[in-house]
Amino acid sequence: MAVNLVNVENVSKVYGTRALLDGVSLGVSEGDRIGVVGRNGDGKTTLIRMLARLEEADTGRVTHSGGLRIGVLTQHDSLDPAATVRHEVIGDLADHEWAGNAKIRDVLTGLFGGLDLPGFPKGLDTVIGPLSGGERRRIALAKLLIEEQDLIVLDEPTNHLDVEGISWLAQHLRERRSALVCVTHDRWFLDQVCTRMWDVQRGTVHEYEGGYSDYVFARAERERIAASEEAKRQNLIRKELAWLRRGAPARTSKPRFRVEAANELIKDVPPPRDSSELMKFASSRLGRTVFDLEDVTVQAGPKVLLKHVNWQLGPGDRIGLVGVNGAGKTSLLRAMAEAARTQGEEQPAGGRIDVGKTVKLAYLSQEVAELDPDWRVLQAVQRVRERVDLGKGREMTAGQLCETFGFNKEKQWTPVGDLSGGERRRLQLLRLLMSEPNVLFLDEPTNDLDIETLTQLEDLLDGWPGSMIVISHDRFFVERTTDTVYALLGDGTLRMLPRGIDEYLERRQRMEQQAAAAAAAPAPADEKAVPEKSAAELRAAKKELQKIERQLDRISEKETVLHARIAEHATDFAKVAELDAELRALTGEREELEMRWLELAEDAQGM
Repeated sequence: MAVNLVNVENVSKVYGTRALLDGVSLGVSEGDRIGVVGRNGDGKTTLIRMLARLEEADTGRVTHSGGLRIGVLTQHDSLDPAATVRHEVIGDLADHEWAGNAKIRDVLTGLFGGLDLPGFPKGLDTVIGPLSGGERRRIALAKLLIEEQDLIVLDEPTNHLDVEGISWLAQHLRERRSALVCVTHDRWFLDQVCTRMWDVQRGTVHEYEGGYSDYVFARAERERIAASEEAKRQNLIRKELAWLRRGAPARTSKPRFRVEAANELIKDVPPPRDSSELMKFASSRLGRTVFDLEDVTVQAGPKVLLKHVNWQLGPGDRIGLVGVNGAGKTSLLRAMAEAARTQGEEQPAGGRIDVGKTVKLAYLSQEVAELDPDWRVLQAVQRVRERVDLGKGREMTAGQLCETFGFNKEKQWTPVGDLSGGERRRLQLLRLLMSEPNVLFLDEPTNDLDIETLTQLEDLLDGWPGSMIVISHDRFFVERTTDTVYALLGDGTLRMLPRGIDEYLERRQRMEQQAAAAAAAPAPADEKAVPEKSAAELRAAKKELQKIERQLDRISEKETVLHARIAEHATDFAKVAELDAELRALTGEREELEMRWLELAEDAQGM
């Protein structure tokens, strides 16, 4: 029988005149992995702070089992700015002690990309004070994970982590014996890690068994019982459930909800997007050319991020852009946005970006734009436009769109200066959509947004007719809102991935294994004995590289066509089997070409 670690008994907490928590009773036992969800401001962080005894309840009590070892990651770290990373994370351990500890090596590699902390100016001896908030947060997380605890409490642990870092963290937490309570809006992460959910709503906490998929189903089932037939047809949670059930089986860990009940619930729910209709509408708004990149090179200062990229963003394309931190995702969007702003006059370091004449771009950057703090929320939106056309005959007023994004009538008259970080992010998105763009660049749009707001945003984007590029570490959001994934693999290229983020993680793992194998290979006894490549051999290697790249591009195009045909013949099992065999053959050919490309790349570097 699992030992009870924490008891929360009849706890209440009031701020001003608002009851955040009202008579809440909960428990955390050994082995529990609990995800906490709810709207911004509904009390998620307050709940876990009281659970960890970082904050006192107004009434009720919180009890811990004797000798409970608890580790807490809050949104504001307590690191010593004068200390080094080594002092905070590793402490007084000698190099041979921590380097011989598999757990420490795993944490440092998973969170920082290597034991020498690449990206930090002096590695482990870097002083913490000048570091960014994201870097400090990773240090605090590493410090927590290296220690042994009975219970780990995490508040938004995936913030500032890339896709690979989030994937590593999910696996690490699954393998730990510690109990876990975690607040996050990352739905993929919740499904991978959690076995129970707490939904904080209007002072109460609803408990659900299973991960995020199970929670969506259970909420939808509850709504179905409570609502009329027409109301449930319009329920956004059912729409999300439909997408989860119809998507790739690998999207969730192990769906535990009842398949028959889920299928019954979504039988009359259409797919989230009518892609062909949206494509037609987008083409009528944008014409043939949106963005056309020819032999483009992108630099950040002296560092070359992308080399000789040829790429097109067409009308209606919905692209997810993934890659390691520093690979150039944001720099690429900025170069495209600058070309659009100057109507082609401002060009990147090399090559050319052609922009369609009808392009009206809206760019959501990672920085929250500063607005007059005395403006009211509704005024800030109305200053852009009073009404917005959402396409297909749908129109919304500024007030209606505010309500969709969680600003009720009372909140619409709140001064901008009084809004939280998440609310400001929502307002920034609102203003972008009110400008009626036909091209959207969204750079980390999920930052500071709660799950309910993300669901509303996804629903709006489902019917939005235009071209879109999304950069996000939120895997669920990328898979939910985009149709195609491109990756920047850190080698200066931009490559389409037919199998999406799973393929990206596989490629990155292969690259890291090859790099590790190359580093571990013994150096030749006599460097001079290694024959140098002649100029002719180098030219031949480079020529073969270019040929392989063209072949890989053709294979990617064929894979895209095959994926579309498989979807088209989904009910013809014989045809699907035939197409799947073709796809597997292409995958094998692509992997062979990629291995040959890696062999030739080192030879061609001297050119």
